[in-house]
Amino acid sequence: MHLAAGVGEGNAPNVRQMKSLTVLGIETSCDETAAAVLRLENGTPRVLSDIVLGQAAQHAPYKGVVPEIAARAHVEGLDGVIAAAMRDADLSFTQLDGVAATAGPGLIGGVMVGLMAGKAIALAHGKPLIAVNHLEGHALSPRLAERGATFPYLLLLVSGGHCQFIAVLDVGVYRRFGSTIDDALGEAYDKVAKLLGLGFPGGPFVEKAALSGDPRRFSLPRPLMGRAGCDFSFAGLKTACVREVERLGSLTDQDRADLCAGFQAAVLDVLEDRTLQAMRQFDPIWGAKGRLVAAGGVAANRAIRAKLEALAVARGYDFIAPPLKWCTDNAAMIALAGAERLRLGFSDDLSVAARPRWPLDEAAARLRPSHTPGRKGAKA
Repeated sequence: MHLAAGVGEGNAPNVRQMKSLTVLGIETSCDETAAAVLRLENGTPRVLSDIVLGQAAQHAPYKGVVPEIAARAHVEGLDGVIAAAMRDADLSFTQLDGVAATAGPGLIGGVMVGLMAGKAIALAHGKPLIAVNHLEGHALSPRLAERGATFPYLLLLVSGGHCQFIAVLDVGVYRRFGSTIDDALGEAYDKVAKLLGLGFPGGPFVEKAALSGDPRRFSLPRPLMGRAGCDFSFAGLKTACVREVERLGSLTDQDRADLCAGFQAAVLDVLEDRTLQAMRQFDPIWGAKGRLVAAGGVAANRAIRAKLEALAVARGYDFIAPPLKWCTDNAAMIALAGAERLRLGFSDDLSVAARPRWPLDEAAARLRPSHTPGRKGAKA
């Protein structure tokens, strides 16, 4: 078991505070400018406001997120987003118990914008600052579900830049079982969408096109399937799609649909195989019955959710995922992570720095680093 980086480095002892806590969350790690206010009462979260300002239109011409454009958009939009979140919550800053802001990992320019805003609010109003690991926000986001996940649970975190299995044992206590050795799954979806000219962000376009395609037309690889461990690899699958496009030359709409269907079928097979491996590692921790949790933007894919839910049922696990609006980047999960850490008595000094990389399980990362997340939708 390992404490997440930053947990245990705060200014207060590790005691659980059961009083009601109201926290403003700020998220700017990639291409969503977000703010939310959350109240944690007796361990139960309630979202009072949730504002997300997307940047898809600004990045669409480039078929991927451009860091400089993202940072500028955060600067232009964040003040208004925070004001809207506070207005919707019908609260003033003096009524907050703390301010939580994503401090990494992510595009460093955007992370700095949100973290500096959080510091300014905390300083101006004399409130504790909680620097939140973006991955911890995703790891705890299933606790926002109607029947929120209770510890411990096996987390499959699948997003644009991250793909890993984590045993979530408590707030700040994480053990990484496996991760991707090249592309994250969200990157693979975005790159296939770009290859086929489907639009950005790519995941929803590939999922939609796959519905009308024949998944058996193309013979695509299932990387690492059947091998020991629960690491992922999606670069070879992406490259196989590139080869098929080169072989076909010009593409019809049906070609695109069939390739999307074949790609997604391969992804589902790999996810099922890798998740079974992760469950076998998790079983000794939990015993006969566990909880499988999916989080991150790719967890909004309905085919993936259905596959994981069926697998969980077959293995005797409960399947839990956050509502679709809290799968993608959002500030409600950051506010929750901040409130949970504040409840434990932790806060951060105003000198805390933004981090482009920040693994949840530091020990596992030192032993075997996962891939370096690429730019969403980056050129294949």
